[in-house]
Amino acid sequence: MRRIHIGPAALALFVVTAASACSRAPQAQITPAAEVPRGEMPVLDPLDFSDVTTIDNPWLPLQPGMYWTYEGTTTEEGETFAHRLEFTVTDLTKEIQGVQTRVAWIVDYRNDEVVEKEIAFYAQDNGGNVWYLGEYPEEYEDGEFVAAPTWIHGLQDAKAGIKMKAAPQPGTPSYFQGWAPAVDWADYAQVDNMGQETCVPLDCYADVLVIAESSLAEKDAFQLKYYARDVGEIRVDWRGADATQEALELVDFMLLSPEALAQVRALALELEKHAYEISKEVYALTPPAE
Repeated sequence: MRRIHIGPAALALFVVTAASACSRAPQAQITPAAEVPRGEMPVLDPLDFSDVTTIDNPWLPLQPGMYWTYEGTTTEEGETFAHRLEFTVTDLTKEIQGVQTRVAWIVDYRNDEVVEKEIAFYAQDNGGNVWYLGEYPEEYEDGEFVAAPTWIHGLQDAKAGIKMKAAPQPGTPSYFQGWAPAVDWADYAQVDNMGQETCVPLDCYADVLVIAESSLAEKDAFQLKYYARDVGEIRVDWRGADATQEALELVDFMLLSPEALAQVRALALELEKHAYEISKEVYALTPPAE
């Protein structure tokens, strides 16, 4: 997750359209992936979403009970740490600006210490694109809460973005994954490669999709995310001047039992309860997950 300062000059690089996500065409010539894009900002239309219970995009399936574990390293200010990330799709939904989203539960560890807990919100439109509608991340230092840079689509000028296209193809325009000026968050992505082969501790995969992610204020700094069909994200790597140099590999992928999923649900609701107390100007303005 990247948080950077967003200036008007950077915003001007994008063409904002008012058409729905299912019918838009590229509005400008895209530059190479190593440069800031000149693409379009997706526009979310609640009428494009009709089945919130199904996120079955083959590159990013998000069905309740799915659980991924990643392990690797992250570099911060020249020091490298062991990094572990756990991602679970809960059975909770949350309404955001007229769209029922699926709630994900994410826990980040650095050297076996929890540094972030997060609930995040996804939805798939009728065309098969998976959207990202916001997040409530709690950051910790030495076990103590330090910050919660929250953004939710429709509040404080934040806008949803596309996390995964329905039919990603090389050479297509880059796209925003979200836009949240209040917390300096403006990630964009572009298809970097397809048909790759890679092995991670869990398994070896063919026909792998690679997405290059960056942000408007970063130049020649990319996080590379590798996706396998019907599994989702299997590897995270980096290229260029990425300061964090995050490298993660999938070590576990399973469907949780009803009992384990109930435990995750309780943890997500507990974090949401704190969100209503902490984020008075953003999260407190949203209806509860259920």
